[in-house]
Amino acid sequence: MQKIILKISHEDLSLIDDQKLECFILDENLSSHFKNEFTLKAKAKNKLVLGLSLSDVLAYNLDGIVLDLSKSKNIKTDFKTQTKDLKNKFTGIICRNRRHEAMIASECEPDFIIFKAWQDGSDKIKELTSWYNEMFLIQSALYPQENIDYQSFQTDFVILESLKP
Repeated sequence: MQKIILKISHEDLSLIDDQKLECFILDENLSSHFKNEFTLKAKAKNKLVLGLSLSDVLAYNLDGIVLDLSKSKNIKTDFKTQTKDLKNKFTGIICRNRRHEAMIASECEPDFIIFKAWQDGSDKIKELTSWYNEMFLIQSALYPQENIDYQSFQTDFVILESLKP
């Protein structure tokens, strides 16, 4: 069963207390005060907090970063540039839903690769995540962009923006 990573897009400190959640991604649009308070409280409960920007990771001493490299022309260079100041931090890469890009992203040795999924074409993405998990040891995550049956995908994690199924 996939573990849930919750993307926090509204200010709600009570989410930290949810026993099912061990990892969060803070949206860049949240207030600085909330990001700081959320991070301190989550870390006190031994939960991971990731950011979407290098500036947030450094400013709030987050545990890692999720990089959207899905539009990158040179994944390896962009990954190296954006993570050079991150020592001992978790990294996740959002890549295009193509085998070649998944392989290139995996060569960067992130902690996990993220695939986005939509209703239209979900069978192709399901086949891609199956292939990926057979070929690579790097963990994978699914980031559903619509209400789809994410549990039917072979990924280690699912990134949700809401806890509603």
